[in-house]
Amino acid sequence: MLIDGKQISKNIMEELSSEIKTITSKLGRAPYLSIILIGNNPASEVYVREKLKACKYVGIFGNLTRFDSSASEEEIESDIKKKNDNKDVDGILLQLPLPDHLDSEKLIEFIDPNKDVDGLTTENIGLLVSGNPRFVPATPLGIIELINRMGVELKGRNVVIVGRSKIVGRPLSIIMSGKGANSNATVTLCHSWTSNLIDFTSQADVLIVSTGSANTINGSMIKKGAIVIDVGINKIEDQTKKSGYRLVGDVDFDSAKTKASMITPVPGGVGPMTIAMLMKNVSLSTQL
Repeated sequence: MLIDGKQISKNIMEELSSEIKTITSKLGRAPYLSIILIGNNPASEVYVREKLKACKYVGIFGNLTRFDSSASEEEIESDIKKKNDNKDVDGILLQLPLPDHLDSEKLIEFIDPNKDVDGLTTENIGLLVSGNPRFVPATPLGIIELINRMGVELKGRNVVIVGRSKIVGRPLSIIMSGKGANSNATVTLCHSWTSNLIDFTSQADVLIVSTGSANTINGSMIKKGAIVIDVGINKIEDQTKKSGYRLVGDVDFDSAKTKASMITPVPGGVGPMTIAMLMKNVSLSTQL
């Protein structure tokens, strides 16, 4: 069965539109998301455009502040602090990656944790680890929502996550192994130093792959009947396409779909859910 993240995210966005109308009425203004974009990374330009489009759809005021790629840390820090002090700004998002001369972790720490809708400040990561999350990073939150809406029970199941990034793998492992609603799974977190990866992936009831590398996992590495969530999105050359490339995930979809009971496509799986959950976090930020 195909997990249609595009349709599920659309349903969530419609629900949020109604919720945000109520919030706007109470606040006397629309929720306000401030996005900071530094440089002209082509992928970041696309992601920011999609985020602003989603804001408009649900009724959030999305504002973009652009900086040249040569901007200094002091300039970015000053801008973040102004947004922290602006009571009308509910959420602040620093679009990653940043130019090489900037320290993303240092700059993220300047964001008020109550406005950190990406959930990346030390305080928000700590709250997540403690089992009392404020903001959960949007991609893990989207994956959890996909699993919930597909009626998948995680309790007691064997979950394998391939990829240990701070924005996907690690927070997801914390949530799924915790004691919250639809969690209590046994979670294995694999990464680039994992020996004999197939020994782990072939035992997974739920396999989540976020490596940033095309076709890391194929059907031979997947347990029959497993649920497969592919977080990756990669460009590979394809001269049959007008663009000269096509998008694929971190899982070889054609071989994996013959083994999986449920699987996300790329595109149209996790990606739309990430945007929808960011909007949900902005909605939450108005209540803090």
